[in-house]
Amino acid sequence: MAKLYFRYGAMNSGKSTALLQAAYNYEERGQHVVLAKPAIDTKEADHISSRLGVTRPVDFLIAPGENMRAVFAEHRARVIRRGAEALVPEADPSHVDVACLMIDEAQFLTPEQVDDLLRIVVLDGVPVLAYGIRTDFRTEAFPGSRRLLELAHSLEELKTICRCGRKAIFNARLVGGRFVFDGDQVAIDELSTDRVTYESMCAECYLRESGGRIDGR
Repeated sequence: MAKLYFRYGAMNSGKSTALLQAAYNYEERGQHVVLAKPAIDTKEADHISSRLGVTRPVDFLIAPGENMRAVFAEHRARVIRRGAEALVPEADPSHVDVACLMIDEAQFLTPEQVDDLLRIVVLDGVPVLAYGIRTDFRTEAFPGSRRLLELAHSLEELKTICRCGRKAIFNARLVGGRFVFDGDQVAIDELSTDRVTYESMCAECYLRESGGRIDGR
């Protein structure tokens, strides 16, 4: 049975690397995958890029408010059509289909788009692997991540470490090299004129830098 998977972790926990490796594993076995990410993630434009230097273009970008199930259906039909029209037909063209839909930066999806992912899994029978972070720099859950935590069949934490060696669970924001704890929820790293960056931190180090503040308070 197809399932909705949410694989989450703090920044720099290898989420994009894991997604690209999973895609490679499917394709190495002759199966077809579709990759997508929210258009709001302007870093690397229409590519998924791991911090190890591996990049790959997505099959489509997800616009805010876009019907995920409808857009995926178009790309699924394209995969099936290309399989049927291939110069060297596959062993069984009737079985050419999408084996998995993979979403990077899934925290930027709307709750309604996450609902669409569940429909793709349950009604269309296609597994979905969604990768993202749970919370923003103020420790508040992203709406997409919150909905994935509510709906996913399987939850998997991808781990990374803090500067002190403990497990990192928070994502602290720096602007011009200084920690900030107020501001818009979304600010893509290294694209701002003030050079927005992030650091994965454990709770103790986060509270030390914030002066004990949590969620901007």
